[in-house]
Amino acid sequence: MAVRVLIVDDLVPFRRVARAVIDASEGFIAVGEAGSGEEAVLAAGLLRPDLVLMDINLPGIDGMEATRRIRALTRAPVVLLLSTWDDDDGSDARLCGAAEYISKSRFGPDSLLVAWQRAFDDGGRQAAQV
Repeated sequence: MAVRVLIVDDLVPFRRVARAVIDASEGFIAVGEAGSGEEAVLAAGLLRPDLVLMDINLPGIDGMEATRRIRALTRAPVVLLLSTWDDDDGSDARLCGAAEYISKSRFGPDSLLVAWQRAFDDGGRQAAQV
């Protein structure tokens, strides 16, 4: 069964890039997109993805607050925070409930798979596996 992914970014060009990465990653399928934190929370509740790729800087509630709300859902998905900042050490990601932080410049099929696997190695919830 494929890992169902929700893409959250306010910039359509990056959502296209993220979808291309997912399409190039065996075992992953994009099930939806959102352009704001509020849309992300709603979409996560409706679509029930296994994984959310969440931009940090979003209009309305930011990606960290959207992550907190999504992680509070009954069937909470794994959330990976994405941003253009290269110097983030990922500590803020864990504070809001995200599994990991990935710089957009380093985001690709390999980093997606490694982050997904690491979410389970670190005691993440069990879901459909690749």
